[in-house]
Parts: sequence; C-alpha cells; structure tokens
Amino acid sequence: MKLEMLDSRLLLAGCGAMAIAAALVPASASAQAGDVAESSEEAGNVIIVTARRREERLTDVPISLSAISGEELAKGGTLELVEVAQDVPNLTLEVSRGTNTTLTAFIRGVGQQDPVAGFEAGVGLYVDDVYLNRPQAAVLDIYDVERIEVLRGPQGTLYGRNTIGGAIKYVTAPLPDETRVKIRGTYGSYDQADLIVTASTPVSDSLKIGASGARLSRGGFGDNLTLGTENYNKDVWAARGTIEFDNGPLFVRLSGDYVKDNSEARQGHRLIPGLFTGAPVLDDVFDTRAGLDVVDQEVEAYGGALNIAFEVSDTITLKSITGYREDKSTTPIDFDSLAAADLDVPAIYENDQFSQEFQLLYEGDRLSGVLGAYYLDANAFTAFDVALFTTGDLLFLLDPDTDLRGLNAQTLGDVKTETWSIFGDFTYDLTDQLSLSVGGRYTSDKRTSQVLRRTFIAGFSDLFDGSGIPILTTSNFNGSETFKEFTPRASISFKPNEDHNIYFTYSRGFKGGGFDPRGQTSAAPDLDGDGDVDFDDEFEFLRFAPETVDSFELGWKASLLDNRLNIALAGFISKYDDVQIPGSVGLDTNDDGINDTFIGVTTNAASADINGIEFEGDALVGRDFAGAGSRLSVNWAVGYLDAKFNEYIDAFGNDVADQRVFQNTPELTLNAGFNLGVPAASGMVDLLGNVSMRSDASQFEVPNRFLDQDGFALVNLSLVYTDDLDRFSIGVHAKNVFDKRYIVSGYNFTAGDGINAPITSTLGLEGTLTAFYGDPRRVYVTGEIRF
Repeated sequence: MKLEMLDSRLLLAGCGAMAIAAALVPASASAQAGDVAESSEEAGNVIIVTARRREERLTDVPISLSAISGEELAKGGTLELVEVAQDVPNLTLEVSRGTNTTLTAFIRGVGQQDPVAGFEAGVGLYVDDVYLNRPQAAVLDIYDVERIEVLRGPQGTLYGRNTIGGAIKYVTAPLPDETRVKIRGTYGSYDQADLIVTASTPVSDSLKIGASGARLSRGGFGDNLTLGTENYNKDVWAARGTIEFDNGPLFVRLSGDYVKDNSEARQGHRLIPGLFTGAPVLDDVFDTRAGLDVVDQEVEAYGGALNIAFEVSDTITLKSITGYREDKSTTPIDFDSLAAADLDVPAIYENDQFSQEFQLLYEGDRLSGVLGAYYLDANAFTAFDVALFTTGDLLFLLDPDTDLRGLNAQTLGDVKTETWSIFGDFTYDLTDQLSLSVGGRYTSDKRTSQVLRRTFIAGFSDLFDGSGIPILTTSNFNGSETFKEFTPRASISFKPNEDHNIYFTYSRGFKGGGFDPRGQTSAAPDLDGDGDVDFDDEFEFLRFAPETVDSFELGWKASLLDNRLNIALAGFISKYDDVQIPGSVGLDTNDDGINDTFIGVTTNAASADINGIEFEGDALVGRDFAGAGSRLSVNWAVGYLDAKFNEYIDAFGNDVADQRVFQNTPELTLNAGFNLGVPAASGMVDLLGNVSMRSDASQFEVPNRFLDQDGFALVNLSLVYTDDLDRFSIGVHAKNVFDKRYIVSGYNFTAGDGINAPITSTLGLEGTLTAFYGDPRRVYVTGEIRF
C-alpha cells in the first residue's frame, strides 16, 4: 500500500508525442523543443500546439485549454502548483485542510476535496503524461518545468485516465543537447531559503543524462502555542533523475523522482470560541492551539517512469508510457485546534500505483488521430483514529457504570482500483475550412473496498502507539463492484480564414462509483424491506454510484493584428447527474443525546446544471518603443459560472436544492496582468504585475457564514533582470502585496449560525469550526546562474 507522486519525465520532444499546449501564452514564453510555441519578429505572436497529436496553431484547436510556460513561471516567481489557479479561469487549486502537500482541485465546478481512500478525483493531475491516482503529495513544487497546462471539461479520448472535470498537466523540461549546469536560489520573508541545482550532459550523440536536487525551506507563518512549533512552515528535500536515448526513430526516456516533506503539521484557526471551555478566538489566523502530537507530520513520495516512442513511418508513431509511484504520509489533524483531545484525528495514508498506456498515433494528409489502451492497478490505504476523549469523560461523569473515558473511533479503509480502457480520437478535414472530430472511450473500473471500524476506550489505538482497548466493531465490510461506461466526444470546426476558428464540441465525462470509506455498517437500515439488515443492506448503504457530466461547448478562437492579439471565447452548458456528495455526520449510538462517534454518508444526491463563459487573451501592445527589444504585453482571463443544483435529496428524503450551493466554485474568476520589458545594462529588465480576483465561495454544499470566503483580490509584482547571453538572472517578487487574509479550506462539525439559532456542537464538546488560510504577503529574491 504505497503510492507515489510521480514526477516522471515523459515528454517526447520531437517524437510525435502529445504536448497539450501553451494556450494564450505570449510567444516570448515559448518552451524548449518547439512543443508549445513558436514565434518570430516576422510572424508575431503565433502559438503552435500539439493537443490533438499533431502540430497546429492554437487557433485551430477546438479545445478549452490554458498553459503557462516554464519561463513565465520562473519569471513570475511561481513556487507551487496551487498558484497556477490565479491565472486560469474557473480553476480552484488549494492545499487540502490539515495537510501541507495534499491537493484539492476543481475545474468548472467539478472536483473532489475529500482525500481519503475510496474517492476518485474529479480533476486529473498528470506528470509527463502519467496520471496520479491520489491527491497526497500532489501539491507539486515548481522547478525544471517546461510548462503547466490546464484542460477544461471532460477528458479521456486522447490519453490516460478518464477525468470528469478536466486535467492539469505538469510537463518537465527535456534535457538539453549540450552540457549545462543551473543553480537557482531564493531567499525572502519568513526565512525562506531555497536552493535548486540542475545538471545534464550528453554522453554520446544519442544518449543524455541529467539530475536535479532541491532544498526548499521556510519558517512558519504562525505558531502552535500549545506545542511550541511553527505553523505553516516548509521543510522539503527533493530530487529527480533522467536518462534519454534518441537515435531518430526511437526515443526512450527513463526518469525517477523522490520527495521528502518534514514540515510541521499545518493546523487550523478556530472561528468561534470553545463551546465547552470558552477558549477565545486567537488574533492571528496563522496561530493555533492544536495539541495533537501522537504522530509526526511526514510525507515521503517517489516513483519512476519509462516513456518509449518509435516512429514506424512518416504517418505512424507507436508510444508506450509506463509509470509506478508510491507515497506514505502521517499527519496529526487536530480538528478542534485546542490542546485537549476533543476531536483529534491522527491519520496514515499509504498509496501505490502501476499504470501502463499504449498509443498508436496516425497523421495523414486529411485524417489524423490516436488509438490507445490504458491500464491502472492502484491501492489506497487510509487509517485514522478519532479521539473524542472529552466526550468520553463527560459520558463517564453522566453514567459512571459506562466507562468511556479515552473514547476513540477508529477507521481503516483499504481500496483497490483496477481499471482498463480503450480510447480513440480522430479528426478528418472535410474541406480546407471544415473539419470533423469524433472520439470515444470505453472504461471498466473495478473497485474493491475493505472498511473496518472499531470503537476503543482508554486512548489511541496501537496504530499510533496507544494503549486503547477495542470494545466494539461497528463495520467489517468487504465489497467489490465494477462500473462500466462509454463516453463519446465529437466536435466540428469551421475556419472562415486562417485567423479564425469557430467550433462546437460535445463530450461526456464519467467518474466511477465506490464505497464510503468511513461508512458504518451497524447504522445501515433495512433498505430492501425484507425485515432484517443483512449484507445486501450494508452493501447498498455504503455504496455510491458513478457520476456523469454531458458538456456542450461553443467557442471562437482568433489571431488578429498580424498575430499580435490572440483571443479565445467559449460558452458551455454542462448537465451533471448523480453527483457524488461525500460527508460525515455525528452519531449518537447510545441514545443519550450526545454524539459519541461519526459516520461517513456518501450519496448520489444531486443533479445540477453548470453553465458558463470563459474569455482569455493576450496582446503584444508595443515593441521597440524604448530601444531594440523593448516590449509591452498584456494578458487576461475571465471565467463566469452559473452552477445550480436541480435536485438535492438530503438524509431525510427531502429535496433541498434551493438550500445547497456548489463548493469551491466562485461565480466569477478574473486575472489581468502585464509584462513590460526594457533593455538595460546588456540585458533585459522585466516588470511584471497581475491581479487575480475571485468572487464569494462556499467550502461545503451547506453555506456557513463563518467558514465561507467573501470575494477577494490578490496582487503580485515581480522585477527581473536577465543578461543578453542568458547566463544569469536576478528577480525580486512580491506575492499578495496587500496581505489579504482568505480562507481556502476548513472543518465544520457544528449546527446553528449564532443568529437564528445558537451554535451547538455535532461532534465533540467544543464545536469544531476551523479554517485554513492562503499565504500572507511574501517578498523574496531569486537568483539563477546558468553555465
């Protein structure tokens, strides 16, 4: 039971491989090997992409995609994957609650924020074409990156794993043709001190090797006042290695990576005083009183990948992508963020995966496309205690004959996923102006789950070196089911001339079902009405069905003013059915009026419509106005979403759609930026700035006035000097210039809003209503030397 977060380097530069491209990135940000963009003084701001397995201008591709080149990421001082959400419409990327490296991702309102085994991601994350099956260790650090791409809407007919909401592709830089060493350092606020060293060299005309090492560290934004440790700090070691062989028709890339994160546990900030002890709310949102320390916060992830491509002929290329990953993490999540064990959850995550993909790529005069097969064998193990010690103590005081001191509800979930699929996507040019694309995917997802839940007294279980005594087994479930689905895609493209493309696309997305990893079989009702509760009832109680989305998109892309202006406008309608709604609720097993455990309840409770508009663009406003090579470019991205539940059935069978909202889905996202470059001192000085705005957003489907985040804006600035020979650069970066405080995730085990009804606790005595925040203002200097 191990997974690792695969940083496999599988880019096939020059081998006919896919490199879903650099949408709407200024040509100055073009990546190596010509996979993303090509430009010249004569051609202007032309963007070449290979999203459909062949070189095309971005204007010609009927897909909603955005990308940011590695050069632009470095120039803007981007450090982590979650920062990309500031530049892309209708995208949410956040560090998951109570973790340092687990990723929460939503695209166009579709995603998943629950990281436990048994729930599939709604947004696929790929590292060099290898799908990462679990969100642990997926908040990737940005270094040696060629580009990061975001594809919006259902994916699956062109490559990899089927994803219902969209895909994010992390593409690492290919090895250069000459010996090269690069050293990059960063120093700044909160004692941030990063060092990244990269080296590569050709061994022969066809063989190259390379390696990178990274030390990433930062002091905490706040303090743990109970344990005397830092809160929101960073302590990471990472390494990558690559071997490439290329003799013309045959390209082979073998890569491996390793990450070790020893950062302190990231604990939450209470939004309300303690309901039992009256503990006041702290002034600094980055401070905490969390007292859980029975296990250290630790993440270890590693993996490898093998990418092989062989050009059989001018029209046919065969490709193989093999990946293996493991990760293991332990984390002390103090839900209530107080010293006592009122609602404390130490957890263990262990994941491993093996994937294999084969592709046949064809490119003819009028017909182009891909046929492929994909296989994934993955295991995900989650174990955690839920310490309700204060509740147990209270129950003992109320009834000394029932000794529940040290009350602890343990959950172990072990989920095996075995999936295979075949897929294909072909485009035929009916005329020089009209083309038709048709694709499809058949997926078979087999989910096998074991859920073991036990009640302990006298402390933590032996998983966390405790002396707790098991007194009751509330779940011992083993179940398996296979979910099958065919998901088609079709699009038609009309190009009145070479600078305009009008397209219409239909695609269907699918996410397999499963079994609630926190489900409690002893709470299952008699669902089949046969007079008893047996395995069939338990199976249906824990089971949730697949969800699907049908997406219709109408778009227009254009390159205007001699390619100095690129725009993309898309409107979409999505029909989202059988929406999987995971959740946890407190449960009173003794009928004494006090919840003494909790259970997971996941249902296909909802259907919804998600409609929206996206408008992206970049423009080269001027050049050579302040000396040869001077330039001013601007870019923007606007996203609007109208996401509403049509039906939402609650636990009592009532339709409460009008009382529910989409989580992590702001109605409006907006980004605007500029890059002013002026030659100076035998180099170029770039001044970059951008503002990113998000409207109000809710953390969960049930709104909460404390936890939900009002609309806000973040402003970032950078000033970077690069010498003309590209030997070195130095930059100063300011992030969140106005030091905005904003909530990115949280926990809620309370009822009542404090206005219409008093706030009460639904699990534990203190009332868990805690929040986690995005980064405060940071200023840092980066320097890079290349030789």
